[in-house]
Amino acid sequence: MAKTSTEKTENIDQEMEKILADMKTRKKLVPEYIRLLGTGSLLERTKSAEVLGEIGDTSAVPALIKALNDPSVSIQYLATKSLGMLKDKRAVDPLIKALSSDEKWVRHGAAEALGKIRDKKAIDALIPVLKDDHHDVRAHAAWALGELGDAKAVPFLQPLLKDEKPDVQNEAKAALAKLQKP
Repeated sequence: MAKTSTEKTENIDQEMEKILADMKTRKKLVPEYIRLLGTGSLLERTKSAEVLGEIGDTSAVPALIKALNDPSVSIQYLATKSLGMLKDKRAVDPLIKALSSDEKWVRHGAAEALGKIRDKKAIDALIPVLKDDHHDVRAHAAWALGELGDAKAVPFLQPLLKDEKPDVQNEAKAALAKLQKP
């Protein structure tokens, strides 16, 4: 038997209540996740770096910025991802610094996060990353510049249309399309 529209609405309302209750519970755990990010085992730090962005509480930003210097590259990368999810401008300078990391995944995550935060302050730092040795880092830098929306990046993106890697070409093309709109 098919459900009536009233039953469907009640089911949706119940699901929304469950989701909201889960979100409230997770927000209450933020201080514990922050503590674990700084002092926990590798597994605890990893989970914390990941979950803090998903929860969306910007009180985690200082701890995530600190985690950009964690001894584990995985945690550094997850911290960049979470900072991008939080879109807090306090992370811009530390993420710009992370663009010069020796670790490809940290540069990759920092470029993506800067694109999500959309602070034009990152433009000058992202342009050199377009020449990174790793194609996925170049692609994310191109994407980020497209998100930042400043035509200043156009002459730096144009050479990427001939990059050896299709993902870089595609991201450069998409970024240029955004930047060259009238």
